[in-house]
Amino acid sequence: MKTKNKFLNNILSVFIAVIAAILIRSFLFEPFNIPSGSMKPNLLVGDFIFVSKYSYGYSRHSFPFSLGDPAGKLISGKFLERLPKRGDVVVFKTPENNRTDYIKRIIGLPGDKIKIINGEIQINEKRILKQKIDEFIDTDNSELHINDGRRRQYLEYFYDQEIKVLDLIDGTFADNTNEFRVPENKYFVMGDNRDNSQDSRFQSVGYIPADNIIGKAEFIFFSLENARFLEIWKWPTSIRYNRLFKKIK
Repeated sequence: MKTKNKFLNNILSVFIAVIAAILIRSFLFEPFNIPSGSMKPNLLVGDFIFVSKYSYGYSRHSFPFSLGDPAGKLISGKFLERLPKRGDVVVFKTPENNRTDYIKRIIGLPGDKIKIINGEIQINEKRILKQKIDEFIDTDNSELHINDGRRRQYLEYFYDQEIKVLDLIDGTFADNTNEFRVPENKYFVMGDNRDNSQDSRFQSVGYIPADNIIGKAEFIFFSLENARFLEIWKWPTSIRYNRLFKKIK
């Protein structure tokens, strides 16, 4: 009898733990890892971050597997909604792909007019100024063979923020664009690695509906350089100790 009761108690404990994890993930914080370099120099491949789910309210995309309702036929809209601000780094799903999570920076709000001219952002006909600073050294193994990892880096004066961005070369397709007019209840996002980011400048991503924004990227809780999470034997030399618990700006 005692063995049976112990087994049932263990099952109950596991069930409670799973429910608690789902609730925390859905309503408070969710961990993500950074798999690509589109947000360099601010987020690096191998960063593990926490995203606050409560920052902008809740939609079907706040929950695991979008509650099995990616088309919004059963649940639509947002609850306890708060509006994102320019410069926020957000995790979202694109309208074309409701399965994949993306992370970018909000550049344009609903109603904004945005245009890229010679790699510089214009918002409502106001140019966002930037200044060239020391080169960013990209230490990813896959990047070191290109100019020894050295990349052009700028400090962008984005309203009340100073954001470090990469602009690798001049004259790329996305350095000069037509004017974008951000529709109501949608947002315009860009990666900080301007020449290596699929974002709202491209039709494959486009404008991001408010319902598709999952949460705000808050801080880095772990970071590995040129190593995977399960390669524990590499941790002593691969952990980026200076990035642990670093706030995301």
